[in-house]
Amino acid sequence: MSHDGNNSPHNREEMTSEDHLNQVNEGPAQGAEYINRLDQKHAAAAAFQFLSRFPVKMQIDFVPPLLRESVVYYPLVGAAIGLSVWIGGALTGALLPSFPAAVLTLTLWVWLTGGLHLDGWMDTADGLLSYRTRERMLEIMKDSRVGAMGVIACVLLLMMKAALIADFIARGNWMYGALLILPMIWSRWFMVYAIAAWPNARGDDGLAVLFKGLGERKEVQRARSAAVGLTILAAVITLAAVWIFQPGSSMVEMLAMDRGLGTLPWWLYPIAAAILVPLAAYLIGKFVAGRISERLGGLTGDTYGAMNELLEAALLTVLSLLQGLFLI
Repeated sequence: MSHDGNNSPHNREEMTSEDHLNQVNEGPAQGAEYINRLDQKHAAAAAFQFLSRFPVKMQIDFVPPLLRESVVYYPLVGAAIGLSVWIGGALTGALLPSFPAAVLTLTLWVWLTGGLHLDGWMDTADGLLSYRTRERMLEIMKDSRVGAMGVIACVLLLMMKAALIADFIARGNWMYGALLILPMIWSRWFMVYAIAAWPNARGDDGLAVLFKGLGERKEVQRARSAAVGLTILAAVITLAAVWIFQPGSSMVEMLAMDRGLGTLPWWLYPIAAAILVPLAAYLIGKFVAGRISERLGGLTGDTYGAMNELLEAALLTVLSLLQGLFLI
């Protein structure tokens, strides 16, 4: 995976002598707490600089310990990207027909990530769909040039995402829009899980080696806790928004009866989404990652990005199916 712009490594910010003096006066315990807060601030900034184009102006030294700590904030980066996509879709959908609005929204989405994961998606497609030996597939994935299978896979993925975004825009129920951040949250959590759960296919080579030892400070569990907290927050916001702006659901219930679906209450949709999206991310991700690992002898930085792209599309599909079921 390639990085540019604000993703380049820099020297770490140093504390001033006055800060150091204050730490000494406050005592060892408070000084350690200050350093821990500073480390967490750098870790969060590293996550945003590494995974997105959000303008985080901070000098970061991208050393392995900091990179491992930064994965705790991957779900937060996903939530920020999802929120931006939600706002972009709402604004463009108010001005344009659903499909042109979806294309513009998807353009914003790709720009926010710098195409980082799309690059991994294309490289992985080129390698796996070549049906060569393990060694040859890894060589193809390392090649900076994109082959025919990578281009085809990229086009199909972007078409699928654009169609799903157009579906959400056409429905026009932006009170449920907070749930759109869930695919971005859980696809990035799964990257963290995958880094820890499967071996590095390239051994001591490649980007993935920078995350070697992930899990020693329970980063995977902490990232999962962050993803769960953000998911609950999105569900609560959705419930509050619909309760305030659409208190009546008689029309929904009437349509449900006409179509033979029974009377599914509207409040069940956010709850179902908050449960099924994480579950689908885990099951789909584990199945696909396991198959890739069997063929490559592990995972690589490219496959982490590919898994993120695949899960975003799959989890958006889950939300679309749920909206159809609940007639949202």
